[in-house]
Amino acid sequence: MASVKTWSSMCVAKTNPAREPWRQGPRATLARMSGTEPFVLTDVADGVATLTLNNPDERNTLTAVMVAQILEAMDAFEADESVGALVVTGTPPAFCAGANLGNLAEATGESLGTIYEGFLRIARSPLPTLAAVNGAAVGAGMNLALGCDVRIVADTAKLDTRFLQLGIHPGGGHTWMLRRIVGPQAAMAAVVFGQVLDGKEAERIGLAYRSVPAESLLEFAHEFAAKAATAPRELAIVTKQTIQAMADVHDHPAAVARELEPQLWSTKQPWFAERLAALQARISKK
Repeated sequence: MASVKTWSSMCVAKTNPAREPWRQGPRATLARMSGTEPFVLTDVADGVATLTLNNPDERNTLTAVMVAQILEAMDAFEADESVGALVVTGTPPAFCAGANLGNLAEATGESLGTIYEGFLRIARSPLPTLAAVNGAAVGAGMNLALGCDVRIVADTAKLDTRFLQLGIHPGGGHTWMLRRIVGPQAAMAAVVFGQVLDGKEAERIGLAYRSVPAESLLEFAHEFAAKAATAPRELAIVTKQTIQAMADVHDHPAAVARELEPQLWSTKQPWFAERLAALQARISKK
């Protein structure tokens, strides 16, 4: 079994383009584009980083410039030890309306890879991630939501794959992510049968963890993410990785074995001793 240290380094390695050579071209291109007007807004409060797509006039469509700024923001968040969780949202009225349609007719593998990197970078993050879907999430914009660990959706939001309706095959791992989250039938209904989901329907089929009133979405999402941020950062990262690794574990004894080493590791960390002492002190006062 790999050590916890190895798991942590693997988690960081996921964000390293040198480990994924096919992304080095787009990443290098994006780095040259980042010094432009802010299409991404960032904030950190209560241990929660918020990344807001900020091109409302174009419904926050993913462009190469915006993606470059997403990469910079993610690098900064992950380097900031005070950040324990991430919320991704969009400036109203949309969450993200996908890729720029005008560019698709001349798309190449490299240009599509550039756009994909916007949501793949977030999907690879070791931090706990939450999509606060405030409006339309279409195509690649839906991929952005699917790439987060948890989705909190406004009741008025619309989740729309729309690929087939535009005459284009799904991309960016859309069918894999959606099928893994909601199962084959609901994935077929959304992708092939063109079912557009509002917040309550997204919650009903398990695409969203919770549907909430639009006016309270960001407050709810921040409070939800802040609970993850109160955990020791490294512990949350390793636990997220364990949950992801359980996809390849098929019986209870194997699951027990998979959790044993990181659990023992956690009991040797200073934060466990501190929290145990605080709990014992509270108990002794009763």
